[in-house]
Amino acid sequence: MQKAWLGALAAAWVAALAPVIPVAADEPPRRIVSLNLCLDPIVLDLVPRERIQALSWVSGDRNVSPIIDRIDGIRLAGGSAEEVLALDPDLVLAGDYTTPATVDLLRRLGRRVEVIPMAFDIDGIRKTIGAVADAVGEPRRGADLIARFDRRLADVSVAATGPDRPEAAIYQANSLVSQSGSLAAAALDAAGFRNAGDRLGEGAAGRVSLEALVADPPDLIALGQRADTYRTPVADNLRHPALAYVLSQRPHVDLPMPLWLCGTPYVADAVAILARARAQLTKRVQP
Repeated sequence: MQKAWLGALAAAWVAALAPVIPVAADEPPRRIVSLNLCLDPIVLDLVPRERIQALSWVSGDRNVSPIIDRIDGIRLAGGSAEEVLALDPDLVLAGDYTTPATVDLLRRLGRRVEVIPMAFDIDGIRKTIGAVADAVGEPRRGADLIARFDRRLADVSVAATGPDRPEAAIYQANSLVSQSGSLAAAALDAAGFRNAGDRLGEGAAGRVSLEALVADPPDLIALGQRADTYRTPVADNLRHPALAYVLSQRPHVDLPMPLWLCGTPYVADAVAILARARAQLTKRVQP
């Protein structure tokens, strides 16, 4: 209790000492702080770098960030209220799962905080882009970004109907597989696959035993992580001989997690990888 009180007091002092830069009511925000990995790429696509005060620290993690090669020179913020207040933002963007205490404190101290719902399907990506564009005062750029995303999807997607759709699963560390209602499943659908994750996965988390994967693998296995990248025990399933056996028997493809972890335009790149794999499968079965 005392620790939380001291944190709030420190944040209040930072807010009192930080210079306040007035912004006209009709002027778009000029000191934007994004606290969410899934919003960072969209902000970077929509506004000039000089208007970005900070992006989330997670965007510096190559294992999950699709913009790691685009953020040189941009500050990365840890996300505490004290750190954000010191940056004197005129707009803070947060996600559904951003620490509620941080969001609440920033708002109580008079900062504009917009909580943007996260996307779990293709249409959700469009809505997220639109919401961020409205928040940063760039609705036209947002519409252009959505149009580019849709054109990219149209170029790489395969019709998602018909009896000839092969079955695929996105297989991850900790033996997780893609399940309905996730971006991973949406990417599979857009590329013309039936999602095997629902058939293979067990429980709410969607884990699949290696025994089940060996006994009845899908037509394609998309590897969401690489075994040589994740060295922790939770990724031991990616190094298991049983998985190596399955991969020797079934077509598989690397599907980097930064492309599909978040609802951003990078999902179209994940769909492109899957669509190419589907085209190869079609060639295999042609007489």
